[in-house]
Amino acid sequence: MVDDTLLSMLLEAENEFISGEEISRRLSISRTAVWKKINKLRSLGYEFEAISHKGYRIIVSPDFLDPLTLTNAIHTTVMGSKVEVIKTTFSTQEDARRRAEQGAAEGTLIIAEEQTGGKGRLGRKWFSPYGKGIWMSLILRPQQPLKFASQLTLLTGVAVCRAIRQVTGLEVGIKWPNDILIQKRKICGILLESAIEDNVMRYCIAGIGISVNVDDNDYPDELKTIATSLKIESGSTVNRTLLIAAVMEEFETLYQIYQQKGFRPIINLWEALSLNLNEEVIVHSHQGIQEGIAVGLDSSGALLVDMGMGEIKPVISGDVKLK
Repeated sequence: MVDDTLLSMLLEAENEFISGEEISRRLSISRTAVWKKINKLRSLGYEFEAISHKGYRIIVSPDFLDPLTLTNAIHTTVMGSKVEVIKTTFSTQEDARRRAEQGAAEGTLIIAEEQTGGKGRLGRKWFSPYGKGIWMSLILRPQQPLKFASQLTLLTGVAVCRAIRQVTGLEVGIKWPNDILIQKRKICGILLESAIEDNVMRYCIAGIGISVNVDDNDYPDELKTIATSLKIESGSTVNRTLLIAAVMEEFETLYQIYQQKGFRPIINLWEALSLNLNEEVIVHSHQGIQEGIAVGLDSSGALLVDMGMGEIKPVISGDVKLK
């Protein structure tokens, strides 16, 4: 959470420095406590110029998300028509699930500035620092059999990939089924979870986590070689509001195409953005580890892998890595 008292003091000073001694006196805290509070603000996305004997001044403030601004930016009929922004939550997936059970309409979007328990595919923890990414969950009510859930996963990946390309110009691509990568490093993860009744989806929650303005030194050591952000790759801060709006607009367009024309147009778009297609891949599944060449998608959304000797195998679940 933001320390509003210290933050207000620094923002009111505008471009002027405030010394640590003055902050200490005005807040009645020690100089060590001042340093800790400054570091907390740094962790939330604020950047400071700090000079000995002069003090601190803010040079960059994070772009906090505002529901009204988002609503005005999103030009859709359904997707993102209702937006809720939460400062800190365990998981937007859990929040969206509760809203869905309470009857929230399709297109309801739950966004958090920070997740403390965000998760990705296969139960992996998702790194979701405060104010530096897009951590959101979208409620869908597709009224279709569970077997089509994987198609919605791939549709979501296409929508996000197209939106990122549109807003940033970065040549991001999709690794099956739903990771968005650039230079083989992950920039976005997608997780779809469904509630079923009589083998029909009552609702589906599309969880989307995009590392937008995360800096290199924000990542824990175990992620530094495999994860990146739009800011790191583009060299500049990306407006999260504009990107969220672009994702919702792309999603609504593709969702309408999917409902009217089926999955084939989505397959074509996915294959055009795929990082797997015609590449050697390693498949980790319950059947063990296998290698082959990815050649496309089938009508269900499974990845088709040429195992050699004329054998084309559909990969329905598991982890696919580029060789």
